[in-house]
Amino acid sequence: MIDLLTVEKEFISQHIRKGGVAADFTMGNGHDTLWLSRQVGEEGRVYAFDIQPAALEHTRALLEANAGEYIKERLCAGMFNLGYLPGSDKKITTLRESTMKAVVTALDLLEDGGGLLVAVYPGHEEGTLEGLMLDDYFASLDRKKISVSKLKIVNSPSSPFFFLAEKK
Repeated sequence: MIDLLTVEKEFISQHIRKGGVAADFTMGNGHDTLWLSRQVGEEGRVYAFDIQPAALEHTRALLEANAGEYIKERLCAGMFNLGYLPGSDKKITTLRESTMKAVVTALDLLEDGGGLLVAVYPGHEEGTLEGLMLDDYFASLDRKKISVSKLKIVNSPSSPFFFLAEKK
């Protein structure tokens, strides 16, 4: 079985570099934020965002234990893990409208050759709707400017899947 987390890290690793600027658009418990900060190193920068105060606190504590205004630089890499915060209230999820705005902004911020990963969790209603919305959006993009792949386990419809976007 394909380990989707390994694929996620491998994809982002192809785009991130020491001294680069990256973003974790859904910081959750901070694990991706910490991983990104290790990848860009001391000369790099990672921006992290979340809608839940608990996510901010989890990430702050994790980064403090292991040592991040708005983005003005170009990003070499960015990550979204949509859905709800693991171990938290499952009624609080990312929402289509804010997800779309954030994804469009993230793509605009990518430098040429940069990569954006969007993990979608269709095991709940809003996740399914976000996935359908993103399918339509990514399919509409000019492939001469950005290429988008979708990685999905096709015989497990409620399993997470990824959009992997690379700016040309």
